[in-house]
Amino acid sequence: MEQKQKTREYLFDNYKVLLIVLVVIGHFIEPCYGQNPFLYELKWGIVAFHMPAFIFVSGYFSKKEPSVKKLVGSLIIPYFVYEVIYYLVYTLLLDKDTELYFTRPKFTLWYLLALFVWRLAAPVVKRMPYYLPVSLIGGLLIGLADIGNFLSIPRIVFFFPFFLAGTEFDSAWLEKYRNIRGYTGALTILGLFAVYLFSDRYHRGLPVKIFYGRYSYETLGMEAAEGIAVRIVCYGISFLLIYLFMLVLPSEKKSYSYLGERTMAIYIFHGIIYSCVKHESDILHSIRSYRGSVLLIICCMALVWVVSRKPFVRFTNRIAHLI
Repeated sequence: MEQKQKTREYLFDNYKVLLIVLVVIGHFIEPCYGQNPFLYELKWGIVAFHMPAFIFVSGYFSKKEPSVKKLVGSLIIPYFVYEVIYYLVYTLLLDKDTELYFTRPKFTLWYLLALFVWRLAAPVVKRMPYYLPVSLIGGLLIGLADIGNFLSIPRIVFFFPFFLAGTEFDSAWLEKYRNIRGYTGALTILGLFAVYLFSDRYHRGLPVKIFYGRYSYETLGMEAAEGIAVRIVCYGISFLLIYLFMLVLPSEKKSYSYLGERTMAIYIFHGIIYSCVKHESDILHSIRSYRGSVLLIICCMALVWVVSRKPFVRFTNRIAHLI
């Protein structure tokens, strides 16, 4: 009897393509967004959405209870391998003063550690009553603790609600809203959000790091009550944007959809390239014009294509299957 193949959900492949492009752009504009009005607002738009959405999608594909051995092989061992690679790049190529400490993830590698914890913890946490509101409260309270980057605990706790929400999401829920009316409404709200970013002054008085989940309220220069209120708004904005983009992105296979299967290679290697460019050149610090901003974004998109090629993908796949 012929086994029925599971239909691939290209909506989420296309979603992941958008998100990984935003991850790369978000990192490469980091050195210059503060002196560039266009990139400044773009940075706000990216951080309000890209990691929460990436984590939500990761949760969506983590509905089954995981095997601990598989998680260790696909996430923890790669985490240690990439930590060593980053250390060697930093010390041998960039002559950067750093140490090989595995309890404080380097650059993008916190996500591997976090994904391991989320996948391991989610089945247990979901047995609790009201686990999603409880996780949101945990995300608010972790901002009161100033524990730095140790094991990426603040980020793990802050972003956990997005992962849990993803595990509960059913793509069939979108059918009712994925029509002309829903598409137009979602685009209108997204457009209004963009207008808000480019016209509002209040958010410019806040640090963009409020969406990072890494920093305590005290580090961000906020009192506890203000920090909690701001973080509640951040959660609301991020969840809203996650769902809105689901209504406007294509659900059919596109010429670029295959990139959605290669996000790990892009995620790992763009970080190494970014570290080298930032450390060895001042070019990223000098981009101020609109023309330069557009050129940088085009270069980021080209980089996504380059590090999505098969040699990079094969490397990350092998590292993920060492055991």
